[in-house]
Amino acid sequence: MRIPQIQMESQQARIAIQTVPGRQSIQQPQADLQIEQPQADLKMRTTPGKLTIDQSQAWEEMNLKSTFKAIKENAVKGSQKVMEGIARVAQEGNEMIEIQNGQNAYVEQAKRQANPPMPEVNITWVPSPFAVKTHYQPGGVDIQFQPRKPRIDATIRKPIMNYSPGDVQIQLAQRNHLKIDLVK
Repeated sequence: MRIPQIQMESQQARIAIQTVPGRQSIQQPQADLQIEQPQADLKMRTTPGKLTIDQSQAWEEMNLKSTFKAIKENAVKGSQKVMEGIARVAQEGNEMIEIQNGQNAYVEQAKRQANPPMPEVNITWVPSPFAVKTHYQPGGVDIQFQPRKPRIDATIRKPIMNYSPGDVQIQLAQRNHLKIDLVK
């Protein structure tokens, strides 16, 4: 004997999905930009430095004096030598008066004139150190600066945007069904 059997046949439902993607485009036009930079105001004033050099002492030490100064110094020296000569002659006259006291004035005077004292010798630098005098007065610089701000004109442009929305279509591609058979 055969036992009846139940046969079931099923089919699942299937769906079909179709998509159209969305599209977006963005364009950004460049802005109009104008920049102008005015020149700054700059004023400069300089005072030159001043250098003074005094060489008069060095020239005098090298015996290169002005005519008037040389005449004046030589007149003073000449007057001094004349006075020294008068004093010497007066002293020699006084020594000769003393001859009666038994002194031999002629011999003493002859010895002095024949053997004068040695002149002093000394090494010196001509001209002496620091004989040239210098003085420097530094100059100056006065700077006045006035900056100017730049002028900026900017025209902003809005972006251009295009958007196409996407689409999704859903359909039933296959229906579900269930078939039941009884097989004997």
